[in-house]
Amino acid sequence: MEFSGKSIQPPLTVDNNFIFMLSYMKEEPVQRWTGFTKLMDTKSFASAIEQICEEKGISEKKVLETIEMALAAAYKKEYNRKGQNIKVKFDLKTGQMKIFQVKLVIDESMLKTEDDLEEETPTNEEETEKKVRFNPEKHIMIEETKDSKNLPKTDKKKKFKVNDEIEFPLETAHDFGRIAAQTAKQVIIQRIREAERESIFEEFKEKEGQVVSGIVQRIEKGNVFLDIGKASGVLFPEDQIPRERYQIGQRLRLYIAEVQKDSRGPTITLSRTHPKMVSQLFALEVPEISGGTVEIKSIAREAGSRSKIAVASTEERVDPIGSMIGQKGTRVQAVINELAGEKIDIIEWSEDPVKFISQSLSPAKVIDVEIDKKTNQAKVIVPEDQLSLAIGIKGQNVRLAAKLTGWKIDIAIQEEKKVKKIVKKKIKTTKKKIEKDEKEPKKKIKKTIKKKVKDSDKKVKKKTTTKDKEKKTKKKS
Repeated sequence: MEFSGKSIQPPLTVDNNFIFMLSYMKEEPVQRWTGFTKLMDTKSFASAIEQICEEKGISEKKVLETIEMALAAAYKKEYNRKGQNIKVKFDLKTGQMKIFQVKLVIDESMLKTEDDLEEETPTNEEETEKKVRFNPEKHIMIEETKDSKNLPKTDKKKKFKVNDEIEFPLETAHDFGRIAAQTAKQVIIQRIREAERESIFEEFKEKEGQVVSGIVQRIEKGNVFLDIGKASGVLFPEDQIPRERYQIGQRLRLYIAEVQKDSRGPTITLSRTHPKMVSQLFALEVPEISGGTVEIKSIAREAGSRSKIAVASTEERVDPIGSMIGQKGTRVQAVINELAGEKIDIIEWSEDPVKFISQSLSPAKVIDVEIDKKTNQAKVIVPEDQLSLAIGIKGQNVRLAAKLTGWKIDIAIQEEKKVKKIVKKKIKTTKKKIEKDEKEPKKKIKKTIKKKVKDSDKKVKKKTTTKDKEKKTKKKS
């Protein structure tokens, strides 16, 4: 579309402002680029760039690069310079541009010979790729750079090396046709889309391993597509909680499992079954985790059914289990509601493997644990009435405990006599400890009693001696 100087200018938008500038300048007879500031104020152009940056989430530097690439493409198209490397430097403050032809400095070792072209095979492609065919529009020999006549005015005193680039200034363009303007528009749209995809990919790549909220957009063949902000993610059937139903417009919390690059944009794989989702949800609910006073050491999960979490505190005064549960169970209940009623067992982590394994099998009561560090196996002795609790439904409790601790756990039952012996031994050890603790205060009490008895005996003796003396004196009298 062409616009004459007298016609009314259409409102500039983010997508068509630059192409409008090119088509409008076509009607000016002289110094179209030098008079650019008259046609379109640089402030409005800068505000349009800022608008693009805000809407698309792209840096200003990338937008200016796309404009320069678009101008270079338009210049090539208009002035038949397809075989040349054209570079444009655009000044946003003045609205002017400088055009350069870029040439690469090469030597004879980098050139392809006729023998190299004939002997090209898939095996030696890597070697031939390093070598190039000489093109006077793109290359310049290093011997030619020694002659100042072959160099631009600004670089005559410079010394160049192999693989350096030399910029030869060209005349500034004064006219762009409709086809050139269309190519510039296509380059701008394509480059801005690519930059937008890259910025979205980088943003979500940083969020990988975090929990985000999303809204269900559509469901196709079991795959759930969700809107998670600037992009959309996919929740595959294997990453969905069993027996959980989804509805369009439903809001969910999801774990970003993987982010990959694609030609159409970043592909974001979401999950509701990942074990780390439980820890991320607790991190949102429990401020002690973000503060560093409570740590989640390990997690074992069977999504939709049960999870076990081992926690520890860095401070003695802080109770890790109590901080995870919250007042009246509010914190745990919030996580359970988010995970569709999944049961969660919170266990205190311990460095002692015997203690940790016995606690991991809760709610079952463990009598004894025998550990073999070489085979990484643990034999757990449980009373007969606690066997079903220790194993769990379809072996779930033992399976989760093994995942949580990292030990192979075997559960065994012993006879009542042996169980009684073990219990008696434990009772004896506990009694001995109690007796030791109680002996010290008892000794002190005995000492005080003995002192009191001695004092009382002395007093009695004194009284008796005085009475005997008095009797004797009376008899004499």
